[in-house]
Amino acid sequence: MDTNPTPSPLPALPAATAQALASVTTATLTTVLLKKGLRNCWVRHARPLRPDAPRMVGRAFTLRFVPMREDLATPASWGHPISTRAAIEAMPAGCIAVVDAMGVTDAGIFGDILCARMARRGVAALVTDGVVRDLAGVRGTGLPVWCQGTAAPASVAGLTFVGWQQPIACGGVAVFPDDVVVLDGDGAVLIPQALVDEVVDAAVEQERLEGWIMREVEAGTPLPGLYPPDAANKARYEAWVRSQTGGAR
Repeated sequence: MDTNPTPSPLPALPAATAQALASVTTATLTTVLLKKGLRNCWVRHARPLRPDAPRMVGRAFTLRFVPMREDLATPASWGHPISTRAAIEAMPAGCIAVVDAMGVTDAGIFGDILCARMARRGVAALVTDGVVRDLAGVRGTGLPVWCQGTAAPASVAGLTFVGWQQPIACGGVAVFPDDVVVLDGDGAVLIPQALVDEVVDAAVEQERLEGWIMREVEAGTPLPGLYPPDAANKARYEAWVRSQTGGAR
């Protein structure tokens, strides 16, 4: 198995950044990221376990599973230093646990006890391209979960846990520790750490523009020239922004 050095604490996500990202949809974020050349940032198969799941924002804390190795994936291995239990104890409050389960759907990576401990430690949410086990129990912990569904078999029935805070693939997306994850009803989007500030600025502006366009649509304005806006509608939008911000941009 891999060895995991003691991880350094994740840098806190600035409150203003978290607040701004909590105000935009994942659909807006994928559009902004596409404009910056990133096409593969939406985690496939990760859906909210509860339809009323709140929008979540946090830094990625990564975990990785590989195909089962019978000599390693046994109940006796649960207390090993390289275990999901040890990884959970290393998770800082506010992080989003992102788990590479290789898309396996016949073995649940976490159940109610592990999710309860994550919730108790202040973990913001769990995201995986796999499944969890004990649906009622996991929901009862209050931990927001995005996954591919549920299954009764334990993770050791099909997967072996090998490490945390390493680069992983989750739902076909490359995820590195400290990347930023945004979750909503449409799924999970990964923002590379180096692009967070510029993505936030562009996403907030995109949401404001689309909100204005929606109000115009509701007022009966035809779509041609409005969406996307032509020069005349851009000027109208800019005038509206100035009226809302006292001239500031």
